[in-house]
Amino acid sequence: MFGNDMMEKLQQMQQQMAESKKKLAGITMVETVGPVTVKVDGNGEVKDVTCEEEISQEELLDYIILATNKALDKAAKTKELEMAQSAKGILPGM
Repeated sequence: MFGNDMMEKLQQMQQQMAESKKKLAGITMVETVGPVTVKVDGNGEVKDVTCEEEISQEELLDYIILATNKALDKAAKTKELEMAQSAKGILPGM
């Protein structure tokens, strides 16, 4: 079905994707909303949440949700760019 060339390209792409995931794990996105700061890595994994002042639980939860969503959005965009770069040159049209 697939020629050897296509299989090699797929293996190459898998290797590039694994390298990209390692690279993304070392990138940190930081987003602050109010007193809450959320840090996520480029793969979208939450690494840290801090709050710099005492606030009500309701406010805290709202700030955590907002900051996390913003940080995850940044991570998703960064991951998309990194993965596109990995596939570039291996698969035409990517």
